[in-house]
Amino acid sequence: MRTSIENYLLKHWYGTHRPPWPLRMLEPVYRTAYRRRQQRQMADPGSYRPGLPLIVVGNITVGGSGKTPLVIALSQLAIEMGLKPGLASTGYGRQSRATLEVWADSDTDLCGDEPVLLARRCGVPVVVAADRQAAVRKLHEMAVDLVISDDGLQQADLCRDLDICVVDGSRGLGNGHLIPAGPLREPAARLARVDYVVCNGVWAEKPAGLQVSTMQLRAEVVHSMDGMTEYPLAEFRNSLKGAPLHAVAAIGNPARFFKLLEQHGIYAITHRFADHYRYSKQDFKSMSGATAIIMTEKDAVKCRGLGLENAWYVPVETLLPDDFKQAFKDRLEMLTRDRT
Repeated sequence: MRTSIENYLLKHWYGTHRPPWPLRMLEPVYRTAYRRRQQRQMADPGSYRPGLPLIVVGNITVGGSGKTPLVIALSQLAIEMGLKPGLASTGYGRQSRATLEVWADSDTDLCGDEPVLLARRCGVPVVVAADRQAAVRKLHEMAVDLVISDDGLQQADLCRDLDICVVDGSRGLGNGHLIPAGPLREPAARLARVDYVVCNGVWAEKPAGLQVSTMQLRAEVVHSMDGMTEYPLAEFRNSLKGAPLHAVAAIGNPARFFKLLEQHGIYAITHRFADHYRYSKQDFKSMSGATAIIMTEKDAVKCRGLGLENAWYVPVETLLPDDFKQAFKDRLEMLTRDRT
């Protein structure tokens, strides 16, 4: 049901036709609610001010844009500088509201899929909380040097030092409408008020005059679900010899993953699920005769306990422009020095 609704909305948000009138009628309602929430948060005198730099990586559109790969890359840049970053998240879609420290083997149902992925890839403290301020507080107690928040751009009461907005280059801002008529969580003018706009892939229709740094996601290997076996993608492709292959994705933009596979000559029967979907073994019953099942790393953290045979995942690496990396490091050095 959720997947069907999501596909219906995406068709209108990123299509060429005008959104249906029921969606357009609800757009002013969302706009009013958004403005009131922002005003209420900005007027709250109880906003928590962390004693260490806080960097927010978010987006202004619904769905995946590439935030998590960028958070991983920024975390790695901080580590290169000799700093200890901590990562904060609400753990979207999890079945708990508790404030939890996340480990590489944590339960995704309790912590969320993306926080577990971050813990596996980054090896730094990760905390989830229903309120991001609570996550930041917890990380402050853990003696980190800075906090990177995965999402939270719209949370006005987060006293951040740096805002980074990620845009999916292939989708851009869609039809330019606010929810539910379009994919925008806040007006496009917000892009002019963030510190950096990072585009995941080339954004052909970006607004004139907007300064954008372009990142690329690179995939070179495929891993077995237990992480013990690794093959170059080309070798994996050749081993298939035309045998049936299934690809699954429960991310914000599944088409991006399937296209990535095709760029490496891997063509599969594709299965799209709603973002943050909770898999069960039943979801893979129709794929039992497949030579292999291939998925994203975000999907893999949710499927590792399902006992899938011959299942593989593709990790991606984030390539950032040298000028962006240097500018980020300079800014981070200044922030940490000022706080010290």
